[in-house]
Amino acid sequence: MRTILLAALLLPGIAAYNQDVKNLKDESSRTIKKDPKDTANKMWKVGGLYNLNVAQGSIKNWAAGGDEFSLALNSILSVYAFYKKDKKSWDNTLDFSVGFVNTTSLGSRKNDDRFDLLSKYGYSIAPKWNLSALFNFRTQFFPGYSYSGTGKTLSSDFLSPAYVLLSPGFDYKPNDEFSFFISPATARWIIVENDFLSSLGAYGVDPGQHTKFQFGAFSTISYLKALNPVVSYKGRLDLFSNYLHNPQNISVYMTNLLSVKLSKALSASWNVDLIYDDNVKLFGPNKNSPALQFMSIVGIGLALKF
Repeated sequence: MRTILLAALLLPGIAAYNQDVKNLKDESSRTIKKDPKDTANKMWKVGGLYNLNVAQGSIKNWAAGGDEFSLALNSILSVYAFYKKDKKSWDNTLDFSVGFVNTTSLGSRKNDDRFDLLSKYGYSIAPKWNLSALFNFRTQFFPGYSYSGTGKTLSSDFLSPAYVLLSPGFDYKPNDEFSFFISPATARWIIVENDFLSSLGAYGVDPGQHTKFQFGAFSTISYLKALNPVVSYKGRLDLFSNYLHNPQNISVYMTNLLSVKLSKALSASWNVDLIYDDNVKLFGPNKNSPALQFMSIVGIGLALKF
């Protein structure tokens, strides 16, 4: 306020002394900074990232060989909404990604499909520690197949599988970027809605059943960081041990997204996922063994950060 009054007093004097027009314009358009105390603290922090990567190739009469046509499309949407007021906090993240590949020799195939919603409510009980409750829902939308020389076999579908997790526990949050949540008592449901996959007992459900209940220990580590104005990273690691069956076989779910801004509308991204679940027995020579699942997608394309 004092700055405004001072400017109002000085400007007529500057004009009276015939200062040049440019200096007068600069002075009158000067930005006045607001006192931070006059602005209410924001309770919500929201944002996200959207990437759309497209790659296309065509050949004709090409001696080195290859597919005459190929098209790859990958889309990643990652958003967050964080709430903080007094001792209460509510963290929400949503990751949705889908990708397809089409070639003349293989046809259309899915190479990525994930919907992952995580919501965590916390109440501060000590510096950097919250008493929290966590909810997680994870599935995919489109049918997925495993391929062999004799054809293809359905391996996944909408809500087949899906995972629902409810977990009360303790959350260590030294800052807004890092979180370590741990719970000794977590309820987890495996859902297999597709009748064909249910009849096979896929993903750990009993043959013919559509759900499987598990109870065990759970922990998750999440990290969201803008490393600099150009590079940002988002990562999460989930660990679950089922007390009711083979608690020594820990389920692992890890996702990583590294984004590099190339220009205002273009970016490069690298998405790496690792999954191990003893109930997913789709691998090995006889397609009946669990294995470490690995996926890596590198792309350059349209990027929107908000």
